[in-house]
Amino acid sequence: MSTSTVVSAVSRPIGWHTLHWRYHHRRVRKLQVRIAKATLDRQWRRVKSLQRMLVRSFSAKALAVKRITENPGRRTPGVDKQTWSTPESKWKAISQLKRTGYKPLPLRRIYIPKANGKSRPLGIPAMRDRAMQALWLLALEPVAETTADRNSYGFRPLRNTADATGQIFICLGNRSTAEWVLEGDIKGCFDNISHDWLLENIPMDRQILRKWLKAGFMDKGTLYATDNGTPQGSPVSPVLANMCLDGLEQKLAEQFGRKNTAPARRHKVNYVRFADDFICTGSSRALLVKEVKPLIIQFMAERGLTLSEEKTLITHIDKGFDFLGRNIRKYNGKLLIKPSKKNLKNHLSKIRSIIEKNQMVTAAQLIILLNPIIRGWANYHRHIVAKETFSYVDHQIWRKIWQWCRRRHSNKGAGWVYRKYFRSSRTGTYRWLFHGEDRNGKIWDLMLSSTVPIRRHIKIRTEANLYDIRWETYFEHRQDNIWAESQKGKRKITAIWHRQNHTCPLCGQRFTKETGWHIHHKVKKTLGGGDEPDNLVLLHPNCHRQIHSNEAGSLDREFIKA
Repeated sequence: MSTSTVVSAVSRPIGWHTLHWRYHHRRVRKLQVRIAKATLDRQWRRVKSLQRMLVRSFSAKALAVKRITENPGRRTPGVDKQTWSTPESKWKAISQLKRTGYKPLPLRRIYIPKANGKSRPLGIPAMRDRAMQALWLLALEPVAETTADRNSYGFRPLRNTADATGQIFICLGNRSTAEWVLEGDIKGCFDNISHDWLLENIPMDRQILRKWLKAGFMDKGTLYATDNGTPQGSPVSPVLANMCLDGLEQKLAEQFGRKNTAPARRHKVNYVRFADDFICTGSSRALLVKEVKPLIIQFMAERGLTLSEEKTLITHIDKGFDFLGRNIRKYNGKLLIKPSKKNLKNHLSKIRSIIEKNQMVTAAQLIILLNPIIRGWANYHRHIVAKETFSYVDHQIWRKIWQWCRRRHSNKGAGWVYRKYFRSSRTGTYRWLFHGEDRNGKIWDLMLSSTVPIRRHIKIRTEANLYDIRWETYFEHRQDNIWAESQKGKRKITAIWHRQNHTCPLCGQRFTKETGWHIHHKVKKTLGGGDEPDNLVLLHPNCHRQIHSNEAGSLDREFIKA
């Protein structure tokens, strides 16, 4: 009886905040697992049938709308100037995700600055088009993950630059490993991918894919056609680009030997890719120039892509090369991975620019601007040989901060300025701490990069597949470890997280850095509830809004037990 009641409630939701997210996540997950298994067995007709079933399901449509209305770009509108920011608009949007009569709007072209001073074009789809792409992404990603290159790490779930760097260390770290490296650079990868190749090889509804590819874009009021490429900025674009570049690792293995075979040990050809940046190792320069590079050029040409002759370099490991903001080089036979000089220079330039542009703000306001940048950069490099670089960065920031302080008080002595803006560390480890007090009396300390501990990153297993049921426990443990590391020092939050078995009690999904979290009080503070751990629950942001909505009182009583 209780089971039929739950099913009835799920099948007849009356609004956005009455959706039973636990049920919808489970339903979509089951179909994705079946798609991945069919892909692994090469049952392409079954893949197509399951994909059609998934994109037509109410659960997948609801999750697609949820995804695009919770990501960082949710407030950026397309050409129709719409954003789905209310529960009513999100609920209405679910019924708009239909194949029949669907015609995507042109993309809104915007430009973001690059580190080299140029601009990168982004195409911003309208909200409905974003939701349709997110819907098909739910059906396409299990296929992409199952057929992906083993050592592709960009734009894939639970893979990052630290994993790519870890794989490079495996390929180059020993004395018997390859000594020559081909640094690949694809000329305008996202802008030049062949539409014909995508339509012929991507396993999804070709009519929908063709409409997305040919939608065009609006730039300064003018409509432009799109004959090639996948626009950066749309949800499905990274997966399409990955699927386009997948297969090169297999071709290299067929030509130069698979892992642990005699040809592989002789040629030492290894391939690591992050998005459209890749490196390929080899036993000699001649091998890379005469055999490996022509194979790569032919592979790219089939997809409408070309290598940049100026930026595609072949380097000896003793001279080193830059990849993903790190410099990888052997010193007397020992491989060390450090922050690259270019990355370090860009980071310090950004810090100095912020300090120079904020001469009149308070010390606390300046610290609030600087800390996220310092923390993000240090956390990015915390898995490599960066301790010495962190100390250098701290010193350079101190020099600029000291200049900022002296300029504000040019008629005061150095001792007076030091006592006003600096204090000794609580631990006594560091001799100075730039600090400031905000309007509420809170003391803010400038973060030091050298306080970030250097820790070895545990690389993801190359064969791990998020949609393969055999890897489910592995990914659960990995997600938990990553989230626990991100919350280190927050004892109360960690204790509540453990008590909830690492999941949100409303939707049943695990917490990640991407999903975020909110704290919910079981007994509201206005009714006498406090901040003790027994009165607190961790929820996903959307689940927290659902609890506090007028429609979700029954959900509060059902899932958040006192």
